[in-house]
Formats: sequence, structure tokens, C-alpha cells
Amino acid sequence: MPASLMNQRDLEFMLYELFDSEALITRERYQDHDRQTFNEVVNTAKAIAEKHFLPIRQKLDTHQPTFDGTKVHLIPELKPAIDAVNESGIAAATADYDVGGMQLPPIVASAAGAYLSVAGGVGMGYNMLTTANANLLEAHGSDELIETWVKPMREGRFMGTMAMTEPGSGSGLGDLTTKAIKAEDGSYRITGNKIFISGGDHDLSENIVHLVLARLRGAPQGVKGISLFVVPKFLLNEDGTIGNDNEVALAGLFHKMGGRAQTSTALSFGEKNGSIGYLVGEEHCGLKYMFHMMNEARIMVGMSGAVLAVAGYQYSVDYAKNRPQGRLPSCKDPLSPMVNIIEHADVKRMLLAQKAIAEGALSLVLYGTQLSDDEKTAPTIEQRQYAHTLLDFLTPIIKTWPSEYGPKANSYAIQVMGGHGYINEHPVEMFYRDNRLNPIHEGTTGIQSLDLMTRKVPMNKMQGYIATLDEITKTIAVAKKHPNLKVFSSRLSDAVRLLKVTTDSVLTAMSTENIDLALANSVKYLELFGHIIIAWLWLKQAIVATEALSKKPHQADENFYQGKLQAQQYFYRFELPKIEHWSTILLTSDSTSFDMQPDWF
Repeated sequence: MPASLMNQRDLEFMLYELFDSEALITRERYQDHDRQTFNEVVNTAKAIAEKHFLPIRQKLDTHQPTFDGTKVHLIPELKPAIDAVNESGIAAATADYDVGGMQLPPIVASAAGAYLSVAGGVGMGYNMLTTANANLLEAHGSDELIETWVKPMREGRFMGTMAMTEPGSGSGLGDLTTKAIKAEDGSYRITGNKIFISGGDHDLSENIVHLVLARLRGAPQGVKGISLFVVPKFLLNEDGTIGNDNEVALAGLFHKMGGRAQTSTALSFGEKNGSIGYLVGEEHCGLKYMFHMMNEARIMVGMSGAVLAVAGYQYSVDYAKNRPQGRLPSCKDPLSPMVNIIEHADVKRMLLAQKAIAEGALSLVLYGTQLSDDEKTAPTIEQRQYAHTLLDFLTPIIKTWPSEYGPKANSYAIQVMGGHGYINEHPVEMFYRDNRLNPIHEGTTGIQSLDLMTRKVPMNKMQGYIATLDEITKTIAVAKKHPNLKVFSSRLSDAVRLLKVTTDSVLTAMSTENIDLALANSVKYLELFGHIIIAWLWLKQAIVATEALSKKPHQADENFYQGKLQAQQYFYRFELPKIEHWSTILLTSDSTSFDMQPDWF
């Protein structure tokens, strides 16, 4: 299998040993499945990735979409690849049977999607956004909207987007100016401009279903006055066939550093008579509905950050094992054979750093995916509510930590390969470029850190914060039973104590000091919390590895589990200590950045 794809052994570890996905088949929704069907779906995704996407991966990167003033042009090989995904059913893997879905657990669908994402880059983004669009409409749309728009999206005939950002407001959604006017027939006329709309125009499907945020005449200012509308590229005839153009015009394409397979567009709505839109849910509740899709997209961004880190790690490990260069410092014989660079200590360091980041990030996003399932299908209402509480709290970290540290892992991959990592004959430089968008879209790192500090920590009497620390405490208690993990459980306990002191301090500062100063270092709080979460998940992996090693597995598995323990040790010794410095910045309300004046730059 190509080294640039996923480590199948690690995916199996995550699915069946760390998260026990096989136990999900006891739930009514998944009773038609078993481990064999789970594996078949993952293997199908792997086969599609290797057959359809991997051969065109570099071409997708080097041949950006073009716009001739009338239509978008993509490389012709992309549509057959996307069609193969749709025909396999994987694009609707988690959807209900009655809309053409497979009713698979999201964690299994994510494992399958990882292969496709690594091989196809953001080419799979068209399908992923479509799934999130359809999920939102199923949750908040009328039966008519679901029948009209969701079923064709589940079938792969239509694709979907979300259209939020505007040229003048960026991430400030409260300032959006796109207008909606209600017509006599109950529909609405939408006028305005949107930018950075991923998948906003293409020729991969019969129609494109845009979910558009707009403001009704007389609506309250700010985010409370925003409504959500379905605005298709083409209207439909009464029999469901494609009808007239709906005045959704492509105003231009953005040409990107990475992620080039997916169009990023500027769209103009309703330049003549207004684009026809259909209200989702109630007026003025649009942002609440859109957060359903945004939160799902944030987990998708975290997954992208993680799998690209895994891909870079896999590729650079394979390269290091097969690239002879130099000799160890202890060797004084210049005529002795060169060693493969994986023997050099600094290369080991960079590979360990990648492993710690990539496999830690992957465990985080898969945990988030499982929580998103538990909040809907767990056996009891209490378990569902508890999963919702955890997921809602952790979403800023699930989105941000992999997207910030994934590119760092990719940078290490480039460094391991030296000059060969910097040229496009190898894909690691592409992984880095693709990954670099992830800290930006679906809420920048700064926005996520503000959300964590000002909303997620204090909300509902700190319920999410407390639940998260309770989960960490449970893992520490289990780890203490294993002699080889006692030192790490102790370090994580110390980290949690430091987090509590730091959290109390920042909450006090937010209520007693200049709020702008109190929030000036919010990113450091998110990093601190994120590192503790990753350390927790590495301790969970180490527990599984330790228990597996006690059963004397065969050599290949022994090597695999020892690698887990070594990566966990690396994270605790090289990464976790950084939280002490970040805590000091937060405890002292360091004003270095806050005090900097615009005129001093």
C-alpha cells in the first residue's frame, strides 16, 4: 500500500481497541452491521482512493480550477472519482436508509473518509459539505425541503454548500448585508454577495444547493436578525427535473496556496429579480441552524488536519527507512556503509514528534465523531445529554488543535526528507499547503479560543468543563493501576491542577479586569487545554497498548504497541511541559500583545 495513505493497523487500533466501535452494533440503529461490514466499507474507501484519487492527486494540485467567464472547468478525471464515491454509498454512509443512506456509525464513516481525504485532498470536500448541508436540512428543514433537496443530495445528483462570508464582514456574521424579501407565494427573494464559498460552483453535479444566511427587511441588527435559506443554483420543474437559472452567478474564483481541488468562489445572488430562496425553520433563527452545519464542519476541519498529518508522517517514515545517508557519530570509518536516515537521532526526534501529533490528533477527532453519534444514539437520554455536553465543550479544541499542529507535523515531514521534501515530486509539501488552511476556515484559531474562554468554559455552570475533567480523572485512575504509566498519570494530574488554577484566574480576570486585556492571550489558554486533552488521549492509548503487551502479542503487534508507548512518552516529555509557560502568561495577564500600539508596527 502506498506509504502516503493511512496506516491501516492504526485505524483498526483506533476503531476497535481504543474506541470499541464494534460495541455500537448493539444499538438499534446499527443492528444490521457488524465488524465485517465496517471493514468492508473502510476497504471499499481504500480501493476507491487508490484506484480513482491517488493517480490524479498531483494533477488536482497542479491544475487549479479555471473560470472562462461563463463556467468553471475542473480536470475531467475528478468527476468519475466523485461518482465512484457516490455510487459506493460512502457519501451517504451515515444517513438513514429511507433517504438512501447506509446507517453506519460516524466513526466508521470517518475512518473510511480518511483514505479518501488523503488520496483525494480536498476533492472530497464537495461530498463532505454536501453531507453536512443535508444533515442540517434533515434536522431543521420542513418535510418539503427534505424531499426536494436532501434526497437528491444523498443520491449524489445535487451537491451542497454553506454561504456565510461576505466581502465586507469576513468572520463578523453580525454585519452581513445579504437581503431577503418575502414574496406572495411564501418564498423569498435573495440579493447580495458571498465570498470564500467552498464548492460554490462546479460541473460535478446537476445542481448546487446553497444554504445562505441573509437578513429580512426590518430584522434586528446583529446575529439575532439572521435567517437561513435554501437557494439552489437552478430551480426545479414540478416533476423535479432541472429548471431555470436562479440568478446565482459566479463572480470569480480564488486561487489558493493549497486545497486546490475544491473551488473557492465569489457568488452574486439575485442581480436582476432576486434569487428565489426557501426559508429553513423560522425567521431570525438562521445562525442557530447554521451552527449545526458549522460544528459538523469544524470536526471535519479537525479530521483534515489530523489525516494530513498522518499522511505526511507515513510518507516521511517510509522515506527515512529507505534513504541511506551518512553514518552515526560513533562510527569513525568513512568507508563503512551509510545508514538509512531513520537511524539518526534527530530524524527519530522529528518522526516521533509527527507520530505524537498525528496519532494524538486522530484520536481526538475520532473521539469527537463518536460523541456526535452518542448524542443521538446512546441508549439513554442521560448518556445522550452527557455526550452533547462533552462535544459542545470540546468542539473548539477538536477543530483547532489538529489544524494548528497538523501543519507543524507536515513541516517536520518536509524536514525529514530534506530537499526532497521541498519539491513537488513528493507529496509532503502539498500536505503542508493543504493543511495550512485549516487554522483559518470554519472559525479561526483566535475565534475558537474566544469561544472556549467566554462561552464554553463558563456556560451552564461550567458543566462541559467539569465533565471533561471528570473524564480525564477517570483515565488517570485506570492508568495508576499500571506501574509503567504511574509517572505519566501523575504528570497528567499535575497538569489538570495547573489547568484548574489557570482557569479560575482567567475567569476572575474576565469579570474584574479590562475584558480586552483578559482575552488577549486566549489562544494560549486554548493551546494549554488542547495539550492536556491530547495528553489524556495518549494516556488512554498507552493503557490499551500496555494491556495488549501483557498478552504477549506477535512481533509486529509488539512493535506497534511499543511505538504507541514511546510516542506517548515523547508527548509527555517534550510537549506537555509547555503548558507551564502558557499558564504563566495567563496567570499574570501578560499585556505584551495588548499593549502594542498600531502605530508602533
